[in-house]
Amino acid sequence: MSIRSKHSWRPKVGWGVPIAWLTLCVVWSSTWLVIKIGLRDLPPISYAAIRFVLAVIVLLAVSTGRVRLLPRQASDYLVLAFTGVLMFAVNYGLLFWGELHVSSGLAAVLQATIPIFGMVFAHLMLPDEPLRLQRLVGAFLALGGVTMICERLLGFNGLMAFWGGLGIVFGAAGAAFSNVLLKARVMQLAPAMIAAWQMIFGVVPLLVTGFIVEGSPLRFHWSGLSIFCLLYLAVIGSALTFLLLYWLLPRMTVANLQAISLITPPGAVALGWAIGGEKFSLWSLLGASFVLAGVWMIFRKGKARVRAAAREPGAALP
Repeated sequence: MSIRSKHSWRPKVGWGVPIAWLTLCVVWSSTWLVIKIGLRDLPPISYAAIRFVLAVIVLLAVSTGRVRLLPRQASDYLVLAFTGVLMFAVNYGLLFWGELHVSSGLAAVLQATIPIFGMVFAHLMLPDEPLRLQRLVGAFLALGGVTMICERLLGFNGLMAFWGGLGIVFGAAGAAFSNVLLKARVMQLAPAMIAAWQMIFGVVPLLVTGFIVEGSPLRFHWSGLSIFCLLYLAVIGSALTFLLLYWLLPRMTVANLQAISLITPPGAVALGWAIGGEKFSLWSLLGASFVLAGVWMIFRKGKARVRAAAREPGAALP
């Protein structure tokens, strides 16, 4: 096969592509509310830990015999361990804890700040990712929206809501640094296994912290609803979405895939309002609009830069 034909080849696009894309939009919009519902019965740290234990089992079961399971270099384990702790222990630990005090919709909006931090870290760590005026304006616009939301949380919902929202943003910064570090370190390992190894390393501090702070999982209130939420997040919201995302990568443009990150927060807000009974002030919704507008400006790329963006690691799963 010639070099030209190799690069020009694209898998056939059928009904599977739009169905997979819509599935990602719906599932990622729903996970925020599912997290919130599960927190009625389960403590946050252990809830997150058990989710990823189950997700790892599913990813390993699906990947065994299909892709290489182990990293090729010993140093890869250090990178996976560090990024795994940032992505899954710090980010998701703070996210699940933050949703105790913040609505599911606002949690989704605050987590959408990942590309803002990623842009800054990429500028500092990746020579071919300099800051551009459009992205810088988008970052300031989005950060202004975050400030509006946090100010509203402090003034209307109290101090814990403020700290919960701030914790989610801090976790998003950790996830962004993890993404950029993974891009800087090219790793010869299937994306699903990169995620699995990150989960393995990230889940250890979650399990230990959860056991110390929240007690034995055997004493949790294991209602039918909480078990459903846990299985939904692990199997549908983690394992399935990772597999769908990486199946779509060679079949869709990066711009269309990145659009999911803009659809998910409004979807989460709508589901939180329609099903979860969550209420949002106009001030918070205005702040959310600023965040999404800023993220859109950061994602928006010229045609010359879209191909390079295909190699960027994705944002954290909700």
